[in-house]
Amino acid sequence: MIFIEDKQMVIPGDVLADKEYQSGRGTFKEDDKICSSLVGLVAIRDKKISVIPLQSKYIPKRGDVVIGEITDIRFSMWNLDINSPYSGILPASDVFGKEKRDLNKAFNVGDVLFLRVVDVDEVKKVKLGLKGRGLGKFRDGILIYITPTKVPRLIGKKGSMINMIKDETKCEVVVGQNGVVWVKGDPSMERVAEKVINMIEEQAHTSGLTDRVRNMLFELLGKEIPEKEEKPEATEEATDEEEEEEENGENLIQ
Repeated sequence: MIFIEDKQMVIPGDVLADKEYQSGRGTFKEDDKICSSLVGLVAIRDKKISVIPLQSKYIPKRGDVVIGEITDIRFSMWNLDINSPYSGILPASDVFGKEKRDLNKAFNVGDVLFLRVVDVDEVKKVKLGLKGRGLGKFRDGILIYITPTKVPRLIGKKGSMINMIKDETKCEVVVGQNGVVWVKGDPSMERVAEKVINMIEEQAHTSGLTDRVRNMLFELLGKEIPEKEEKPEATEEATDEEEEEEENGENLIQ
C-alpha cells in the first residue's frame, strides 16, 4: 500500500509506503514501512519510491566538472569556493608543471574557473584540475547559483532546455555539476537568462516546464508566443515522463 502521491512534499519521518514497494534514495525502512529521510518531493517509479531533496549542498565526486571562484592563494596552490561544504584546491603543479612561478601571474583571488574534480580523499579534501576540453578561466559574464540537484532539469533531455536558453538569448552558458552557472552575452540577455534559470530552479518539480520556459523567454524577448497545439492524451503523458527523466536522470554537462 502507498500512503502518498507522486510529487507530494514530505518531511523526515513521513511514512510513504509499506513493504510492497522498494526503498530508493532519500528514504529508509522501519518496521516494513518506507519513510522519508529528508524534506523533498516524492518520486514514484514503478514499485520504487525516492525523495528528491528540495535543497541540498554539492557533494564532490571524482570526474565532476565544476565552476569555482578563487578565495585564497597559498605557496603551492589556489583555494576555491565550489558551492560546497568542502573547499577545492588547485595545485600549482597542475598549471605550471615542475616550474616555480608566481601563482598571481596565472590566477588571482576572485577569478572564476571551470575545472574537473580529480580526487576526493577520506576527509573530503577536493583536488581540482584544468586538464580537459573547455576547462580554464572565465572572463566577464555573470554567475547564477542553483540547487545542485536541479542541474539535470536545467540541462533538459539531451540538452534541450539549456540549448533553448542559449539559442534565444545568444549567450554562452556553462553549467557546473556543483550548481554554479556561468552566463556571458549582451548584459540585457544575461539578465533574461538569469530570470529563466531561476524560474527553472523554482519550478523544477513541476510538469509542463518546457512550455513555460519557452513562453517566458518569448515574453521577455518581446516575441509572439505561439499557440499551444492540442495533443492526444497519450502524447501528453509521454511528455510528462520525459520531463521526469530530465529531473532525475544523468545528463551531459558542457
